Amino acid sequence: MQPTAPLARTSAYRHPRLRTALWATLACIVAGCATRPPPPPAPVAVVKPPAPVPIVVAPVAPPAAPPKPEAPVAVEVVRVPSVVSQAATARDYRSDAAKHLYKKLSDRIFSGKMPPLLQAVGVLQVDIDKHGDVTAVRWMRAPNHAPAVMAEIERSVRAAAPYPAPVKLGQVTYTDTWLWHKSGRFQLDTLSEGQI
Repeated sequence: MQPTAPLARTSAYRHPRLRTALWATLACIVAGCATRPPPPPAPVAVVKPPAPVPIVVAPVAPPAAPPKPEAPVAVEVVRVPSVVSQAATARDYRSDAAKHLYKKLSDRIFSGKMPPLLQAVGVLQVDIDKHGDVTAVRWMRAPNHAPAVMAEIERSVRAAAPYPAPVKLGQVTYTDTWLWHKSGRFQLDTLSEGQI
């Protein structure tokens, strides 16, 4: 009689699935013994946050004052008069001023000889500067009975500026007589055509 194999071995050879399972178990056991255990976890380093850096605030200087503007340089504007008078005396200038007024107020000049009775007769003195501008007017003989005529004559004299610049005299004061008709027209004694 032959010796019989152990029952476990015999049944393992008969069942191939069982044999594979045994080999797999054996392999796991052997593999488990051969593998090193995992290393212990590394210690975690505790990192402290950096100390806060102090913020240094520089003192704020007040804003600089804007630079002072330089004083304006006085520049004299030279006005060149459009019309000049070569008169050497105030009497000569009176003729130039009368012609200027007649030109400016040509629609208000009385033509021909003035009638014997006039609404107003006045003697006016006018100051003219070196540019021909009127600086003052003064009545030497005012027609006080006709204040509206006085105001109109003064307004007309000022509105006619600039007068011919008195280049030889620098400035001048001239006097002329206004002969005023009730129609609102006039003549100046310097250029008058006379009276009837």
